[in-house]
Formats: sequence, C-alpha cells, structure tokens
Amino acid sequence: MENVILTQLSVPQVRELFREELESFFSQASVKTESSNQQEDRWFDLSELCTYLPDKPAKPTVYAWVNQRLIPYHKGGKKLRFLKSEIDAWLKSGRQQTMAEMANSANQFLRSNKKKSGGPK
Repeated sequence: MENVILTQLSVPQVRELFREELESFFSQASVKTESSNQQEDRWFDLSELCTYLPDKPAKPTVYAWVNQRLIPYHKGGKKLRFLKSEIDAWLKSGRQQTMAEMANSANQFLRSNKKKSGGPK
C-alpha cells in the first residue's frame, strides 16, 4: 500500500483503496492455505515413512504391516507410497483407552443391555 494522506481522498476513493487491500490480503491468505494443504498431503516412500514414524520402525516391519493391511498405503507398480494425512490419521486412531474409559464404556454397555425382566426363567 502506498503512503497516502487520507484527508485528500474522497469517500469512494477510500472505499476502493480499502477494498483493494482486503482483496490482496485474502488472496495471499488463500495461497498460503493451499500451499500448507499441499504440504500436509505429501507422499512418503518407505524410507521417508520409517524416519517419519515416531518409533522409527525397520523396513521389514513396515512391509509386515502392509502385508497384514494394518497401515494405509498405495501401491504404484512395485513401489509402496504412503500419504502423510492418512498416516497421521492412522497414528491418531491407535490411541488406547485408559482403565477409567474402559470401565465407563463397560458400565454403559451393561446398562444399555440390561434385561427388562426380573431374571432367568
């Protein structure tokens, strides 16, 4: 934006200047968002995946996971590829419940499946 003395501008000129600046700001923000989304969905090969995963598994371990279909993967020809967003979702889905959460789930299950009659006949 150029340095302009606003007192010398008419109201329509100020509005136009403001509109242009807003358009410029939002177009730059959308470009940044698109580039971060593209970076989020990047592809890993097997070596990159092994270094990305928190446990740093060996390649044979990852091959075993693929064989057992435990990990999301894509196969193009003979080459395995892994999408970062899918790997992140897979990692998050592996969360284990605490003892309190398991007890709460069990109690809810028992309450919902309780027989309405008095007992066995």
